[in-house]
Amino acid sequence: MNETRDLQDKLDLSEAKNRLNNRVAISVAIISVFMGITKVKDDNIVQAMIQVKSDAVDRWNEYQSTRIKSHMAELGLNQVKALQAIRQGTRNDELSSQQKSYEEAITRYRSQGAVLSKDAKVFEKHYDELNFRDDQFDLSDAALSISLAMLAITSLAGNRKLLVLAWIFGGFGLIMGLAGLAGLAFHPDNLIKFLS
Repeated sequence: MNETRDLQDKLDLSEAKNRLNNRVAISVAIISVFMGITKVKDDNIVQAMIQVKSDAVDRWNEYQSTRIKSHMAELGLNQVKALQAIRQGTRNDELSSQQKSYEEAITRYRSQGAVLSKDAKVFEKHYDELNFRDDQFDLSDAALSISLAMLAITSLAGNRKLLVLAWIFGGFGLIMGLAGLAGLAFHPDNLIKFLS
């Protein structure tokens, strides 16, 4: 009777372990597929971030160049005005022509500078938006990786509490990944700041 009872206990334990391992296997499969999908999207966002940052830096460089040209034109204009003051009463046609040219250049550079500054700010804003989504995918990846590690330990230890904890981390990772894929505004700022 004890042998039958022991055999039944072993079968029950084996069946429970098989159910637990099946849950672990299904969880690993779901998380791995989801991680693959979000990894592709995250990599694409990182590539876009690099391009946008490059565009912003280019615009700021153009802006600085335009500001320098404008400053040089202002200096030239000041020189023309000074020479005109010195040559009072003589013919100032050439100096007037230079003055007009410098004034036009200053107007053009100021106008270009405003546009370039605005463009650079737009690129920076777009970069920040992309970084927001990249943070979501980074959190998703981290939480899902923790979940996978816990699932491996669950399978070895046979502990259901670890399975539940792994599912909690996995759930958070899935939520963050879905938020990134859908472009939702869910972003745990304090956690991001802590991990930055």
